[in-house]
Amino acid sequence: MRFITVRDLRGKSAQVWLQLDREKEMVITSNGKPVAVLCSVTEETLEESLAAIRRSRAVAAVAALQMTSMECGTDALNDDDIAAEVSHERKDRAR
Repeated sequence: MRFITVRDLRGKSAQVWLQLDREKEMVITSNGKPVAVLCSVTEETLEESLAAIRRSRAVAAVAALQMTSMECGTDALNDDDIAAEVSHERKDRAR
């Protein structure tokens, strides 16, 4: 996978678009850190590509929630504990 800088994207955009057609994906960096991914798409593959990106982000979000749950110890709650916590939060929000 090819890495390009934001500066190159601004200054050499015509070359970047030509390279993107060959490379299929490029990582855009700013100050040496990745900030975006460029992916080539067609009208036919646009929706499928967007759906894949959204699925990937959802999987990453669930994994982050699971990690946070394990760090806080809430992954060990049973159904009764969960119901009690939900009830408690609902009472607090009603106030």
